[in-house]
Amino acid sequence: MNDRGWILSGLLAFWILFTFPAWHRLIAGKPATAPGLTLPGPGKECVAPVSYMKTSHMLLLRDWRDRAVRDNIRTYFYNGKTYAISLTGTCLQQCHADKAGFCDRCHTYNGVHDPACWDCHVDPRPLPAGVQRTASTEPGGRNGH
Repeated sequence: MNDRGWILSGLLAFWILFTFPAWHRLIAGKPATAPGLTLPGPGKECVAPVSYMKTSHMLLLRDWRDRAVRDNIRTYFYNGKTYAISLTGTCLQQCHADKAGFCDRCHTYNGVHDPACWDCHVDPRPLPAGVQRTASTEPGGRNGH
C-alpha cells in the first residue's frame, strides 16, 4: 500500500500525455479546420466516390500505376464510365487543374511531404518564362523517370 503515490503519479502522467493534443490545441488557439480546396467545376465527377478519394486516393493511384506500367491496362471503369488511367491527363487536367489549390493544400494540411507522384510525373506548376523542363527542373532531378 505504500506505492499509492507512485501509482497515482503514473496515472496522472499518463492522463496528461494522453490528452496533450486536445488541451494544447485549446491553449494555442488554433482551430482544427479543414483546408479550403479548389474543387472541380459543376458536372464533373471524380473517378471514385469522394469519401474513398479523401482517405484512399493513394491506393487508387498505386493501382493505376501497377495496371498501366506492369499490365499495360490504360483504362479504368467506374459507375458505367470509362476513364484514362493518368494522373496528369485525367485527374490534373480534367478536374483538379490547380495542383497548388487542391493537392498541395491538402497534403500540407495533413503533413504529407513530397508524395511519390512527382518521382515520375512532371509537376504541372508553370515554369518561369523561357525555362524548359530539364533534369535539373524536374522534382528530384529525375527528368520524369
